[in-house]
Amino acid sequence: MFKPQGILPALVSPLSKDGKQLNEEALRSLVSHCIDLGVSGVVPCGTTAEFVNLTVEERKKVIDIVVDEVNGKVKVIAGTGASGTEQALEMTRYAKDAGVDAALIVTPFYLKPASRGIYEHFDTIASQIELPIVLYNIPQVTGVQLPWQMVEDLAQIPNIVGLKDSSGQLGFILAVLEKVRDKINVMCGHDEVVVAALAAGCSGAILASANFMPDFWIKISNAVEKGDLKTAREIQYKIQKIARIIAKSGPVGTKVALNMMGMKVGPVRLPLSVGGELTYEEREELRLDLEKIGKITPKPIKFEIDKKTLEERFAAIEITPKIIRDFDLRVGEALAGKDSAVAHIDLLLGKKDGPVGEAYAKAKAAPAPGHEPLLAILEPNLAVKPVTLIVPTVTIKSMRQASMIYGPAQAAVAKAVADSLADGIIPKGAVDDLIIIVNVFVHPAAVDRQRVYINNYKAMRHAIRRAMEGRPTTEEILENKDRAKHPFKYTP
Repeated sequence: MFKPQGILPALVSPLSKDGKQLNEEALRSLVSHCIDLGVSGVVPCGTTAEFVNLTVEERKKVIDIVVDEVNGKVKVIAGTGASGTEQALEMTRYAKDAGVDAALIVTPFYLKPASRGIYEHFDTIASQIELPIVLYNIPQVTGVQLPWQMVEDLAQIPNIVGLKDSSGQLGFILAVLEKVRDKINVMCGHDEVVVAALAAGCSGAILASANFMPDFWIKISNAVEKGDLKTAREIQYKIQKIARIIAKSGPVGTKVALNMMGMKVGPVRLPLSVGGELTYEEREELRLDLEKIGKITPKPIKFEIDKKTLEERFAAIEITPKIIRDFDLRVGEALAGKDSAVAHIDLLLGKKDGPVGEAYAKAKAAPAPGHEPLLAILEPNLAVKPVTLIVPTVTIKSMRQASMIYGPAQAAVAKAVADSLADGIIPKGAVDDLIIIVNVFVHPAAVDRQRVYINNYKAMRHAIRRAMEGRPTTEEILENKDRAKHPFKYTP
């Protein structure tokens, strides 16, 4: 009997731009893309597919499309779970008739049945439908824990062939492996603990991030299988931030990543949203890390400054202009971190002979008390280029506060400018023509110098890129206006 193994993407459900209709073409392209990258199978209609926000007919359509597109090339494990046993039975019957290889059935949720009800739920479905069944434990979503003792009991049922565990709790995985590894296969469903889970004995992984980077997970799986844990660990370290963001944001982050990579899968459905499960800061961090692993590749972008036309290799996405012009005044803003270590950057970028240059001269000539400007420097006596002036947002009232701003925050701003120049976000041929002024917010109660540095570096990197790309655009502002709030609204 079929047992799940290998790396399988928990497929998103591609939607139209308004989120109201399934996008069949995009779904087929996504399935084909994953198969080309070497996955062992695909999993439609799971958590990452927003199955609870799809109608029954939409779920059936997704299963039909995926089975047809796969055409026997890899295995299909369809999510057929529901909070009610009868609904799960209906969907599982349909999936079997559609030709799937197995059904992934989540613990019944919302009404939080007792252990007896959970057991009978799975036993009823398994006894009435001759189809391999993979149990699905994701208590952080369902509110229902599937105890390892119950998994041990359910594993006695012949057509229950596997367990997907998305709890992230290695103790649970090890307990299940200890008891039933000779009866069912255990699949890791939490992106952050894949290496540990595979090393412990899991047969593979069903992951949201395998929608867009299954090749990395396949390399990890192959390395673990060969006993090369050093290689497996190093690959996971490289993608761990992405894994952490996706594990937190689920379908939101996964769809954002795919859209950034040019695979247009549309938005998520309410109540999920960018700015909610995936913060705007995390979206920018996700973009940077996708660039680092080569999932977003640099493209030629032209910069027009006065009469000069410069070209750089810029890691562009759909919203990046092909020609960036008008350098009289460009503005950028970004937030990073939280609590007293939060960083907020307001940035002006423009030509030295324009309004930003005039503002620079005035700030240097007549500094406001408590807001004295300072040139950003990379090392003693070496100012960063383009020339960058930092100005405290909050009035400085103590030496400790001044030390935070002119110490780690200043160093972070300088490093962010240097790295943006190296990455082609700021054109190298224009460093002597441009000037940057930065309002740097450091919370008066900040004490963690390392966190202040990290957050100001992130915020400055994001602010520079936003300034260059002219973001947020009017379309972005209108799209997010109802979800926006001031970053410090609920803080002192």
